[in-house]
Amino acid sequence: MTEVMRLARKLVEDGLLEHNEYVELLADRDDEVREYLRSTAQGIAVSNYGHDIFLRGLIEYSNTCKNDCYYCGIRRSNDNVERYRLSLEEILSCCEIGYQIGLRTFVLQGGEDPYFTDDMMCEIISSIKSNYPDCALTLSIGEKGRESYERYFAAGADRYLLRHETADINHYRRLHPESLSLENRMRCLEVLKDIGFQIGAGFMVGSPGQTYDTMASDFEYLKKLNPHMIGIGPFIHHKDTPFRNEADGTLELTLYCLSMLRIMFPKALLPATTALGTIDKTGREKGVLAGANVIMPSLSPDNARSKYLLYEGKVGVKDKAAEGRQLLDERLAKIGYRTVTARGDYKGWDRT
Repeated sequence: MTEVMRLARKLVEDGLLEHNEYVELLADRDDEVREYLRSTAQGIAVSNYGHDIFLRGLIEYSNTCKNDCYYCGIRRSNDNVERYRLSLEEILSCCEIGYQIGLRTFVLQGGEDPYFTDDMMCEIISSIKSNYPDCALTLSIGEKGRESYERYFAAGADRYLLRHETADINHYRRLHPESLSLENRMRCLEVLKDIGFQIGAGFMVGSPGQTYDTMASDFEYLKKLNPHMIGIGPFIHHKDTPFRNEADGTLELTLYCLSMLRIMFPKALLPATTALGTIDKTGREKGVLAGANVIMPSLSPDNARSKYLLYEGKVGVKDKAAEGRQLLDERLAKIGYRTVTARGDYKGWDRT
């Protein structure tokens, strides 16, 4: 048995590795280990969730952001973005479309837009939950204070996505301006979990400055945090950012990491991200076969989708919601899976 296969088997048996072992498992991967981890991860996902794939209806309600993250297409300094904000009525219309095609989780995602005060966000949250009481609501709206998070939870929000992006402080500085800090990002995740949210963290695979050493820190941090959801996807450059000339992340390494995460977190909700589908036309199906059990189609209005571009070439920008759901069903059926009409909560989670 090779050393890298020994480490792969140790990960399966123990659910975690030492820092230098993560580095070696990432650096020395080969086809045999890759398939061993993939098939094991797929089996773990099926044993916990069957062949069901949960859908999350993504509503990108604002592409205005006060932050200037170096990798992001809607960063504050990008003057080529046509900014927009959806009204409460437009957001509820998106929810209605999603509900009619069987989606039972809505994800409000936007830049950190100061226009949307806590009062406004709570009105949006409570309106969605009042109109669709059998649905879960996820927020992906950035770093806030504890009081804000508590208000969102009280208004009815169930989940919160806040990708940590990297657990290595030097790498974090490579990706973000001085106004943002890794310490605060991690604090937000701890606060969200303490309040009672199902929380999601994650990182980009192949982001500028990333090494196997920084990735090992990501796996260690996630094991410590123990989030309910973990979102990873390949870094994809955007032409209007400082990283416009950087190489994109790869499908292969993203799938490898996805399988590692499924093995480490058997019950986690792991999306096959839009970015996976962007770099490979069957990327989302490959993500499912590597252990993912969530897909997040967009419910944003047609005139907003093309303006919410965090990276180049985003897949699904022109898809209609109903047609997109049908297409997903057909594509997943070919690999033996099905989308389901369900909230798709983390197993064992209780809001009370």
